[in-house]
Parts: sequence; C-alpha cells; structure tokens
Amino acid sequence: MTGHTEHNMLETILQYIGKVEGVRKIDAALILLAEMGRDLVNADRCTLWMFDKQKEELWTKVAHGIDRISMPATTGIAGVAVQSGDTVIVNDPYRDTRFNQEIDRQTGYTTRSILAVPIKNSRGEVLGVFQTINKKSAAGKFEESDIKFLKLASTYAGEAIDAAKLNEEIEETQRDIIFALAEAGETRSKETGNHVKRVSEYCKLLALRSCLPKREAELLKLAAPMHDIGKIAIPDAVLLKPGRLDPAEFDIMKTHAENGYAILKNSARPILKAAATVAREHHERYDGKGYPRGLKGEDIHIFGRICAIADVFDALGSDRVYKKAWPLEKIVEEFKAQSGAQFDPKLMETFLTHIDEFVAIREQFRDEM
Repeated sequence: MTGHTEHNMLETILQYIGKVEGVRKIDAALILLAEMGRDLVNADRCTLWMFDKQKEELWTKVAHGIDRISMPATTGIAGVAVQSGDTVIVNDPYRDTRFNQEIDRQTGYTTRSILAVPIKNSRGEVLGVFQTINKKSAAGKFEESDIKFLKLASTYAGEAIDAAKLNEEIEETQRDIIFALAEAGETRSKETGNHVKRVSEYCKLLALRSCLPKREAELLKLAAPMHDIGKIAIPDAVLLKPGRLDPAEFDIMKTHAENGYAILKNSARPILKAAATVAREHHERYDGKGYPRGLKGEDIHIFGRICAIADVFDALGSDRVYKKAWPLEKIVEEFKAQSGAQFDPKLMETFLTHIDEFVAIREQFRDEM
C-alpha cells in the first residue's frame, strides 16, 4: 500500500512541476504550489505563506485576481514553523495556545488539524511555509507520511520559488534597461518619455483586443519601447531637421530600422528578441511598399504590424518639430484610407472599433506642456 501511495505522490509532484515551470510570475507559482501541497496530503486546504524577512511578515496570494494578504511572521502555526524552521503538526488546534482562532470565528470555518512545513532554499534560508489544513481521512489527522510528502514538496517549492524570483528580477531589470535606453533615444530626437509609454500601452491594448494571448501582449508591451532605438545612429542634421527630409536624408533616416535590429538581434532573451523584431518591422507596410525589406501582408510579424499602427497614431496625434498634432477626426480618416495599404486591415478595424480606449491612454500619458 505504501508503495502505491508513494507512486501517486510522485505522479502528483511531476504533474505540478510541469505546470509550475510554465509560469513566470511568483504569484501564479505560489497558487500552483499551494494546490500541489493540498493534493499531496489529501487536505481540505493548503496555503503557501511567503516570509518577508525585512518586514518580519508572512504573505500569501490566495487566488488569481485577489491581492495578497499578510500577517506578522510570529502569528499562528505558520509563524511557529517559520521562526523555528521546523515542521509543526497540530491535530487538536483549539487546545493549542499557538493557534489563532480569530480567523475561524470570522469565516465560520472550523480548523480541525494543521500541518506546517517550512520551505527552504538551497542555502538553508527559510522562504516560507506550507500550511495544510484539515486532513480528509476518517481520523482527520495528519500523520508521519504526510510530513514526508510535504517535506519533499517543500524541497521542490524552494527551488521553484527561487527560480520564479530570479525570472521576475531578470524581467524587471530588462524592463528598466529597455525604458531607460528608449527614453534616452527619444530625448535625443526631441521626443518625450511619454511617447515611449503611450506606444507601449497602445501595443498591449491592440494585441489584447486582437485576441493575442495575454503573455504575448505583455511581451509586446515590454518590447515596444525599443522600436526606434536605431535612431541613436542617425546624424543630428537628419534626426533633428525641422522640415521635411529630402530623398537622400530620408534614405539615411530609414536605416534606423536595420540599426535597431542590429543592436538587439544577438540577445537570447525573449523581450529583446521581440524588441529586435519590432525595431526592424514597424515601418513595413501591409502592401509591401515599406522598409527596410519590403515585407508584405502577414509576412510582417504581428508585433511589427501592431506597432506600426501604435507608432503612427501617436505620431499623428502629437506635436513634432515639423508639424502640429492632427485632430482625431483627421487621424481616423487617414487610418481608414490606409487600411489594407499601410496597415493590416483586420488590426485597423479592431483599432478603430476600440479607438476610445486608445484616446484614453493618450490622455492618461499626455505630454506636459
């Protein structure tokens, strides 16, 4: 019987490993790990509490779309497990002075048994605690086998949490660098940092309204600020010219698309790979008359087609050194005329259907006078 139970335990852990490895955000990982702990020991509930050492606080993400909840790190059975670094099992909590009965009184839930196992990283530091509640068995009590299973889960959880934290830190660092570089580039060309923010937000919104997966939309949002990074290689005489460029100057300006791609193309990071694509393809046209490669239709990456609309919408609606901002009615008229020519007609239809939302973003991040 024990062999069969351990086999089921390993199957459960492997099933959840596959799920956890598919997420990048720590909050989503915590929810999955809590579900794994619950299933492993056949408990009614499981909470994965994270330990914030600096604040001496325990916090948890209880469900998607709900803000985290927190409590002092010395509170309740979870607090005991974190402070001691040892497993705590309580099969009669109302007779245990360490148990905080207040939550049961507030919720109407009755806690009959608790198993709390600390989660540690490879350096032995306590990251948090698995707290499972109410064993679903005839006896209703947690046993030594449950401790064994949850300890094994805590070992994996420690590694998964460390990896998720690292992924978040890497993505946050990339995002900070991307916005800093993009804003520096826009400042040189006399644009404002808000242009970068607006184009980024437009791209995400248009991606979502066009039914791209949420993660793809978020990736595009992070990549879009680099769409004009190649302009750092354009001479001031061309970049800052107040009037219309002549053909020779325009040929120089057009090199910024390939310049941006060349700067970004060698990175293996998804954000920068996406940024390389956006930088290279946001001036391609749906009819094949764009640059730098004259791509046509859906040969242009969806990120490039989306950014093309976002960038032109912001350019037409903003004051530039060579023109005044267009009124919205004129922009809509131009977009309708260019649907199927400069722009993807399906994306343009979606954009115009939801144009009030794009205008709201423009208002939110309006340039300061």
